[in-house]
Amino acid sequence: MQRRGAGLGWPRQQRQQPPPPAVGPRAAAMAPPSGGVPPGFGGRPACALLLLCYLNFAPSLGRQTSLTTSVLPNAERSVAYKDFIYFTIFEGNVRNVSEVSVEYLCSRPCVVNLEAVVSSEFRSSIPVYKKRWKNEKHLHTSRTHLVQVKFPSIMVYRDDYFIRHSISVSVVIVRGWITHQQGGVDVNAKWEENLRHAVAKNYTLLKTVPPFERPFKDHRVCLEWNTDYIWSLRANKIPQCPFENDVVILLGFLYASSGENTGIVKKVPRFQNRELEATRRQRIDYPVFTVSLWLYLLHYCKANLCGILYFVDSNEMYGTPSVFLTGEGHLHIQMHLVKGEDLAVKTKFTLPLKEWFRLDISFHGGQIVVTTSIGQDLKSYHNQTISFREDFHYNDTEGYFIIGGSRYVAGIEGFFGPLTYYRLRAPHPAQILNPFPEKQLAEQIKLYYERCARVREIVSVYASPAPPRDSSPEACDLQNAYLDLKRRYGRPSTCKAFPWEKELRAQHPSLFQALLEMGLLMVPGSRDESVLGVGRRVFEKAAEGLSGADGLRQVRAVLPSLLDASCCGYHKASYYLAVFHETGFNVPRDPLQGMLYSLVGGQGSERLSAMNLGYKHYQGIDNYPLDWELSYAYYSNIATKTPLDQHTLQGDQAYVEAIRLKDDETLKVQTKEDGDVFMWLKHEATRGNAAAQQRLAQMLFWGQQGVAKNPEAAIEWYAKGALETEDPALIYDYAIVLFKGQGVKRNRRLALELMKKAASKGLHQAVNGLGWYYHKFKKNYAKAAKYWLKAEEMGNPDASYNLGVLYLDGIFPGVPGRNQTLAGEYFHKAAQGGHIEGTLWCSLYYITGNLETFPRDPEKAVVWAKHVAEKNGYLGHVIRKGLNAYLAGSWHEALLYYVLAAETGIEVSQTNLAHICEERPDLAKRYLGVNCVWRYYNFSVFQIDAPSFAYLKMGDLYYYGHQNQSQDLELSVQMYAQAALDGDSQGFFNLALLIEEGAVIPHHILDFLEIDPTLHSNNVSILQELYERCWNHSNEESLSPCSLAWLYLHLRLIWGAVLHSALTYFLGTFLLSVLIAWTVQYFQSVPAHGSSLTSAGASPDPTAPTASPALTPAADASAQDPPTVTTNPEPRG
Repeated sequence: MQRRGAGLGWPRQQRQQPPPPAVGPRAAAMAPPSGGVPPGFGGRPACALLLLCYLNFAPSLGRQTSLTTSVLPNAERSVAYKDFIYFTIFEGNVRNVSEVSVEYLCSRPCVVNLEAVVSSEFRSSIPVYKKRWKNEKHLHTSRTHLVQVKFPSIMVYRDDYFIRHSISVSVVIVRGWITHQQGGVDVNAKWEENLRHAVAKNYTLLKTVPPFERPFKDHRVCLEWNTDYIWSLRANKIPQCPFENDVVILLGFLYASSGENTGIVKKVPRFQNRELEATRRQRIDYPVFTVSLWLYLLHYCKANLCGILYFVDSNEMYGTPSVFLTGEGHLHIQMHLVKGEDLAVKTKFTLPLKEWFRLDISFHGGQIVVTTSIGQDLKSYHNQTISFREDFHYNDTEGYFIIGGSRYVAGIEGFFGPLTYYRLRAPHPAQILNPFPEKQLAEQIKLYYERCARVREIVSVYASPAPPRDSSPEACDLQNAYLDLKRRYGRPSTCKAFPWEKELRAQHPSLFQALLEMGLLMVPGSRDESVLGVGRRVFEKAAEGLSGADGLRQVRAVLPSLLDASCCGYHKASYYLAVFHETGFNVPRDPLQGMLYSLVGGQGSERLSAMNLGYKHYQGIDNYPLDWELSYAYYSNIATKTPLDQHTLQGDQAYVEAIRLKDDETLKVQTKEDGDVFMWLKHEATRGNAAAQQRLAQMLFWGQQGVAKNPEAAIEWYAKGALETEDPALIYDYAIVLFKGQGVKRNRRLALELMKKAASKGLHQAVNGLGWYYHKFKKNYAKAAKYWLKAEEMGNPDASYNLGVLYLDGIFPGVPGRNQTLAGEYFHKAAQGGHIEGTLWCSLYYITGNLETFPRDPEKAVVWAKHVAEKNGYLGHVIRKGLNAYLAGSWHEALLYYVLAAETGIEVSQTNLAHICEERPDLAKRYLGVNCVWRYYNFSVFQIDAPSFAYLKMGDLYYYGHQNQSQDLELSVQMYAQAALDGDSQGFFNLALLIEEGAVIPHHILDFLEIDPTLHSNNVSILQELYERCWNHSNEESLSPCSLAWLYLHLRLIWGAVLHSALTYFLGTFLLSVLIAWTVQYFQSVPAHGSSLTSAGASPDPTAPTASPALTPAADASAQDPPTVTTNPEPRG
């Protein structure tokens, strides 16, 4: 036995004995009675009292608690003492049941309390055992009580089948104390309250056992042999903490920030490693972290603040850190304090423009260090240290980071490079590992803007207004031909010295030609607007040349013009350049240049360029890394603009229609203003046909079915139908245009009357419209909610969205405050009905993950944003131009526009382009540097809701092999199976043919097709199932290939069954017996008849027929007596 612990109570007498040796700092807690001072304190009782108070607290996590002084011998303790308590531990280690002998003395009726407290790696002072008992009779007498302290199995035994997660315990404390029942102490009070009134205390430590040195527990349960065997394989494996560090790559590729309210959303999870997670939690009020990012700024912020990198917490408030750019070029750094307030500081230096630089911001407690380094060699630019006395609140898992813009603030104008985040460290800038991986691309971006600066300077000088006539003409020294033309045909004399010479004119001929043609047309105004106008003019001229009969041959010739237009800020030209270089469109294929112009166009907010970037990052193709958050940043930018573009009556827009070039029926109804379909609809509309009036108005208003957009003409038909036919849909449409004043003068009174009239006819859109009227114009939210609830019950998705807005804004009648959960539910319901804004809100919830009903799912967020972005009217305009060219037989122009549309990632254009390349392989081979059929069919099958014929095409390409692609039967089977799952009979038919050729369908493909391998264990059974499904999914009422194949299979099965039946064996045996009998009889009869013919001496007549006497009798005999051969006795040995 081992005696541990030392009394913390007061001994009744102090004998003159030398003090025991001290074990640790807690030994000083042995306090003598009043009047005595233990040795070593130097007469300082205050120190003893201080240490006594210190012992009231349990040991903290991670600190070794020392034992108190040794217990006095038994002879010494026999002397009468006041209240005390001692422990005797029979086993030094923690056991499942540890026996503890508690020796105590009470001077008054008392309660003895015993408690076992443990501390683990992440929690401290966890009570695992409690016991208390009273002592009212045996006073002033030393008593001993034996207690069996039972500890949980998870801290005593090793992991086994039943104990799956044992814990590692650092400290185990057994403590006890005595409280008197008198003096106002409640016996049933909480343990902590009871401990404060203790008159005697004591504690001791138990030795813990590491998890893998513990014994196994005998559960007295027998496991099944398979369970026991599986457990034995993993029982002795020592689990390792997952390899994890605190470095997070928030951005690994370039991001083109357009300066708008969209950006990259990143969320960091908690650490899986327990030590790292414990460190992170401890530093919530003492942050130590670093962010390092590369930037290329084109302009300083045009607003008050522009977002660079900032944290948004779960309450949608800025957190720590939040870094913004000001209009003067300074950094605005904002922190959230522990006490709930916010604190911000602005740097003294400004950031460089049009230079790649690395920005490092380190937080270490209340100190912030900002370092800026320029170029790839990290040349030092500025360094500033800022110190604070306040405590920052920092919890990077309770929210999300945003890189660039958001709905709260616009982003910077420029490019983001790699962004590295050290979550638990603040290394020196020289130790930060954040290299720039795309050095060539970064250098190309810098060279592009240097070249464009010269182009913009030329245009700016030309577009600048002339000085007053009385100004000094001393600057008019430079003479050139262009200036002479300008003076002759342009505005009155100008004194501006043009910075170009003959060499520059040779480098930019199209630019100077555009300047010359626009000289008489330009109106003095904003310099940026003038430069953009020149770029538009240069682009339109280049695009006009590309649309000609031999326009594709002019691609190389128009590249300089497109580059000049791009430099002028007209970024449709940037997208053309990106596609030409990416696909090798009659130019040498150059993926680096294609990537450059895609990024430039995306930075310039060109819709098709942004969609191209979003699609490439969504699929991870063409050397773009797979990054769904980065893809969402591009797609959400265009998706946000889509509803605004749809209500804009200007610009090159058209309604996006999913028209496939393989669908002849749909192609037949495409028309123009002078087409038969349009003229017939116009005739019927004139006669008062409400359906024709509505369809005609929709075609003209939205630019559908090949008709050019003409809102004025559409409104005339809306008005005619609403006032003449009393059709509720036409009445509603006309009321909407009157409310909004789209193409007509606003008339709210008439619009309200028409809306009520349409609602009275039961049109749910009109019921929703009444709610919109009372919300927007009357601010009567109760009445608005009433109409919206009614329309929502009728199935109107607009009403669902509007109800969500009421909950989001916190103005729903009778509901106090905002309710984002209910708002999200209504937005989701609206999105399922096709509502664009509802879909946008759902995608935002999925990317942030801040709502419990919308768990974070970046891929789903991209899919929803992509769905909205692909409805953009500018993309529809390009698709419509390609379709019109195809219908007109202009293959070159159709190829051009479908390539432009397909590279944005829209599936319909990809399959249509592949179809064109199949019909005209000569064009594809001549003008495209990529395998057109393979590339775009392959792209299409990775889209959501891809057509079945695309899967069939890819299955054929994998089966036969295509150019550089070798045969791959496994992928071919997968493609055919996907087509079959979509209900295409050809998919089932092709799978069956593969089986006929000896291919084996993997079990996971059969499961994919819901074919049970246990019921169809052989190829014949699988063939039957596939042909039956093929027949069932066939659209042909007469005999189809599927039905013929099914019949042929069953005929083969019947014939095989016949050939392998018992009757076949019997008939075969019988015929063989007959043949043997006839042969034997024949050879027996030949010698006898031959001898009789010879003795007669007559020679036979060669012309007479020769009789064969042995033939007929032998045949008859065998037929009448078949057993003749078998009845012969067999020889016996």
